[in-house]
Amino acid sequence: MAVKVLIVDDSSFFRRRVSEILAADGDIEVIDTAVNGADAVTKAAALRPDVITMDVEMPVMDGISAVKQIMAKTPTPILMFSSLTREGASATLDALDAGALDFLPKKFEDIARNNDEAVAVLQRKVKELGRRRLMRWHRPTMPASASASASAPAPAPVPTALSGARPASVLTSQPKVHSEVSPGPRPASYRASGKSYRLVVIGTSTGGPVALQSILTQLPRDFALPILLVQHMPSAFTPAFAQRLNNLCKIEVKEAEQGDILKPGTAYLAPGGQQMMFDPRATLPKLKVFTDDNPRITYKPSVDVTFASSAKQFGGDVLAIVLTGMGADGREGARMLKQYGARIWAQDEQSCVVYGMPQAIVSPGLHDHQLALDDVASHLIKEVGRG
Repeated sequence: MAVKVLIVDDSSFFRRRVSEILAADGDIEVIDTAVNGADAVTKAAALRPDVITMDVEMPVMDGISAVKQIMAKTPTPILMFSSLTREGASATLDALDAGALDFLPKKFEDIARNNDEAVAVLQRKVKELGRRRLMRWHRPTMPASASASASAPAPAPVPTALSGARPASVLTSQPKVHSEVSPGPRPASYRASGKSYRLVVIGTSTGGPVALQSILTQLPRDFALPILLVQHMPSAFTPAFAQRLNNLCKIEVKEAEQGDILKPGTAYLAPGGQQMMFDPRATLPKLKVFTDDNPRITYKPSVDVTFASSAKQFGGDVLAIVLTGMGADGREGARMLKQYGARIWAQDEQSCVVYGMPQAIVSPGLHDHQLALDDVASHLIKEVGRG
């Protein structure tokens, strides 16, 4: 059955271009277009598409407002198109906050190295998100201290066929909260392995911004280890994303910089468009951030690159976690980590937006533990301990 798509954009040229690209795939059917957010809300309710592609800036009603209304009335997987600017990054994070699942740059030349690859990426993302239409997708339950907006009380969450109990503000930037309360999402019977670690490293892609915040906002300020974060994200987005996480989390979160020396209770987000690894010449664990022109490496940043470097730097004293994401980035790095004796956790299929990356770990048996997103933070605290 073809994935039915509604395309929303105020530009007739862009609507036509996206329609042509998607219609060229026999597994996708463009059922209609909308010229603004209000039009999108009406047509989403009437047509019930499997996926909606949504522009951010439109007259009458902008894309973020449209996402909020659609997710409240007729929840549907939404793929945002965004400009790669600071303002575009902030707006796109707001759209993810409102309920959109993923985003792509509006300029196709920014998606991939050539037009054919960009077309394939767009088609693949739409089909992956379309599969979620028939599955119950669960938004993580966030602690009230992390999810409540500083300016207004959060409305009651709306349980739906697509989303579980969804907080009103998952990615809202607000003043940093240093609550000593460490709430867990629900009771868990996980028993720690007793293994010692020196590093936690997390890799993710589609659905990752919400997943990372779900985990990091629950970690205590005295969390015992440094954390490396690899999120597939453009370079214009990672500074804004790191700042939002830092404002919400009790631990420190920063975009990684060349020469950073790891500190416990600090998370380092790989900069978009670059690789993050350890400097092999340094006497202390020091980060190396660099531009990678290797054509064989698709993702920049790449989970594989960071996982492999972590294995070389810390051997088996690593806990690696693979979260929701498209593709198989992280599989080969996880394979190397396992050879050194590290432990690997994978997010389960039910709680993933896209199960690709965790499945790539689970299928060859590289994982030690598979768990729901809502359990990652509490299990991590038990496994690693506090400072």
